[in-house]
Amino acid sequence: MTITNFLFAAAAFVLLMVAIGLARILYGPTDVDRILSVQLIGSGGVAVLLLLSVGVKLSPIMDVALMLGLLATFVSVAFLRDAADSSSVSTGTTEDR
Repeated sequence: MTITNFLFAAAAFVLLMVAIGLARILYGPTDVDRILSVQLIGSGGVAVLLLLSVGVKLSPIMDVALMLGLLATFVSVAFLRDAADSSSVSTGTTEDR
């Protein structure tokens, strides 16, 4: 078994785990479950792209992986800010006013 085959097998395994995470997005009981699943997809996507980048020896894929990682981080921060804003409105606090 060559290293390239191992990298492709590892990428396939990560993709399988991400596919299982997709079910959690659809059927997650709370929004927190859903955002954690989105983080899993972002991290899994980065991992797959990095494995494929090394496997096919194509370094621009690494740049795409890093941008996907940054995007996933910003999505999580935006979700948390939105969740914090909606919880402060629903509880009636006046800290921001």
